[in-house]
Amino acid sequence: MNAIRLGDIAPNFVAESTQGEINFHEWLGDAWGMLVSHPADFTPVCTTELGTMANYGDEFANRNVKVAAISVDPMVSHMKWIKDIEETQNAEVSFPLIADEGRKVSELYGMIHPNDDATMTVRSIFIIAPDKKVKLILTYPASTGRNFDELLRVIDSLRLTQYEMLATPANWKKGDDCVILPSVSNEEAEKMFPKGFKEVKPYLRLTPQV
Repeated sequence: MNAIRLGDIAPNFVAESTQGEINFHEWLGDAWGMLVSHPADFTPVCTTELGTMANYGDEFANRNVKVAAISVDPMVSHMKWIKDIEETQNAEVSFPLIADEGRKVSELYGMIHPNDDATMTVRSIFIIAPDKKVKLILTYPASTGRNFDELLRVIDSLRLTQYEMLATPANWKKGDDCVILPSVSNEEAEKMFPKGFKEVKPYLRLTPQV
């Protein structure tokens, strides 16, 4: 299968998880989704990541984001690992951990990179919009844990720019000024953005976040 690109429909799948069988598209419903893969159960970095993801549960819920994790380990391993995560990270894992022992989903999403490891999934992230289109793809090396504050920042940007003629500049955080797309004329911008805008250059116009 060709590599998944931004704008592609996220492949649907049916798989077993720690919360029962999941039909991925049906499970997402009209929510945003974040699917994260892990090289293996009982690994130190992954343990801290899943604990952090669990502790950020309210932040994801407030943004209408459903999160799920996946690795190629079997269900019995997942269930044991969750106990360790909850004990060591002071967390309650309330999201599904998908068992992909046959590597069906991992291969569907290109999560196995033979040059890195032919049997384990890399540390990937897919953020998926309610229309099931892939909006973000990130791949981390096994040695580097993910920054969940950055993922929330990206989700805030995606949710804002999905419906507005806006983009977000470097280091943007929720509440900061946004960039008006070049395709919007100044006349249109005056109507669309009642808080006004600052023209730094004809192609660079800033407006307060609505």
